[in-house]
Amino acid sequence: MTIRMLPDNIINRIAAGEVIERPAAVVKELVENSLDASATQIDILLRDGGRTQILVTDNGTGMNANEISLAVERHATSKLPKDDLTLVKTMGFRGEALPSIGAVSRLTITSRPHNEEAWKLFLEGGKKHILEPASHPYGTQVEVCDLFFATPARLKFLKTERTELEHALDAVQRLAMSNPDVAFTFRDGDRVRFSCNSESDLIGNESALLRRLSHIMGREFSENALDINAEREGVKLFGYAGLPTLNSNTSRHQYLFVNRRPVRDKLLNGAVRAAYQDFLARQRYPLVALFVSINSEKVDINVHPAKTEVRFRDSGVIRGLIVSALKHALAQAGHRASTTVSDAALGALKPEERVKVFDRAQGSFQKNRMFKDQSASMSDFYSPLSEDIPGLDVAPNAKISTVNSDHEEIYSVDHPLGAARAQVHETYIVSQSEDGIIIVDQHAAHERLVYERMKKALEVGGVLSQGLLIPEVVEVSDVIATRLIERAEEFAELGLIIEKFGNGAVVVREVPALLGQTDVRALINDLADDLVEMDSNLSLRERLEEVCSTMACHGSVRAGRQLNNEEMNALLREMEVTPHSGQCNHGRPTYVKLKLADIEKLFGRR
Repeated sequence: MTIRMLPDNIINRIAAGEVIERPAAVVKELVENSLDASATQIDILLRDGGRTQILVTDNGTGMNANEISLAVERHATSKLPKDDLTLVKTMGFRGEALPSIGAVSRLTITSRPHNEEAWKLFLEGGKKHILEPASHPYGTQVEVCDLFFATPARLKFLKTERTELEHALDAVQRLAMSNPDVAFTFRDGDRVRFSCNSESDLIGNESALLRRLSHIMGREFSENALDINAEREGVKLFGYAGLPTLNSNTSRHQYLFVNRRPVRDKLLNGAVRAAYQDFLARQRYPLVALFVSINSEKVDINVHPAKTEVRFRDSGVIRGLIVSALKHALAQAGHRASTTVSDAALGALKPEERVKVFDRAQGSFQKNRMFKDQSASMSDFYSPLSEDIPGLDVAPNAKISTVNSDHEEIYSVDHPLGAARAQVHETYIVSQSEDGIIIVDQHAAHERLVYERMKKALEVGGVLSQGLLIPEVVEVSDVIATRLIERAEEFAELGLIIEKFGNGAVVVREVPALLGQTDVRALINDLADDLVEMDSNLSLRERLEEVCSTMACHGSVRAGRQLNNEEMNALLREMEVTPHSGQCNHGRPTYVKLKLADIEKLFGRR
């Protein structure tokens, strides 16, 4: 078989398979060209999901006749003036996009630079037609019709019109995030799907970037976003990260950028996951929009034809910067929980379930269905004292303290989390604040407090252990027993002392003192399950924190535990000074705050 050179049209179609795999890729490449041309207004139109028409119009610098003709040639670009791939400062640089698009579609380029005439060039399946004069305002318009008509087999791999449209919209919105100074319009036929104006630098206390992110990610994100701004070894990180209680079941809302370029990088995603691992359950993802600004010589963007992957010269610095910056911001948030928690609670209270309704058939007002038994007396809401909460300094024989008949309060309501008023269903603490009420999940809240204490103890040398009067023997499989013993030294740092006890069993001799009385057998079984799922690549510190989380869950006050007023208020005060106490270790909120104004609206008082 003789080796020979492939013709140009075949080369272009091969390149198109790498660069242009779907309509969204066409949109992305054309919008990036518009941004490189310093456009401040970019309009995108798709028909039939991009199959029949893609139209991108901008008000950029435009191209003259010679530049238009050259732009559709393979590897012709204006973006590498010194032919140095380490100095790429534009979105595009390979010169493959336009010839690749033209090879598989009917492509028309119309452009007019300032103070010059407009010209138009038409390509069909990679074949250039005659360049001719045109009428067009300053800027460039690229029209792509009948995408993949020259490679019909590829049409079979396209998804539904709606799916392709969503991919294209996602590509545009990612580029819009990193360019808040540019206005965008995205149309599906005659219907506008997305539109945003150019944002000025600062209005009030809200930055242009946050307003753009709010426009795309929603008002809830901007209301619950933490400002991220950090720098290490010449690398800058900025952007916004959502509170842990504002999370999603997919990573779709994690937007990461390197030098304003949208990327999908495992290193960056892994860093975000590591920063939030103390706060979210498995398979839950935070909402973030993070921007890395780095010297172009320290990052390689020429990794993949689609330019969505990057390679850093020193990946450790990048990962450490992201993890530390996010953790610092989350610590600064204190006990704050996202506003979506209270919004969801208010939304769940439907009017028909809150008030008595006159039933014409019965001829009377029907019972309010909000409570199971409305005949319950007020004393039913107050629980007798059981044992004190582990870790809370409360006298074991303290009496119940409530608001007395003279309304003299034992605790003031001007604390951030107010003063405890009752315990409902032996699970939820009801607190009164200056401007509303707060409902606290006692187990979730105390779980976070115990976890933070264990982490603090680790930092100062280890968790104190408490010997068991009678060592507990726990039977497990041989594989699990071996896995547990392999991590015995790590467990010892956390105050858990275990030893092998024959085949298929381990003996527990000491447990962390912070846990108080706990079900040792259940604790060991849960730790065994965690070790099966735990990523072997995690650092020792990260593995210890994973184990801490499981232990804290076993050492926290349970739902169904009766608390007295001192215990409830002690829990609230400790939450106020403990970082991250707005959510438990699994990302669930520890409390819901309902504003008095919102409650009054529920009852028609406003």
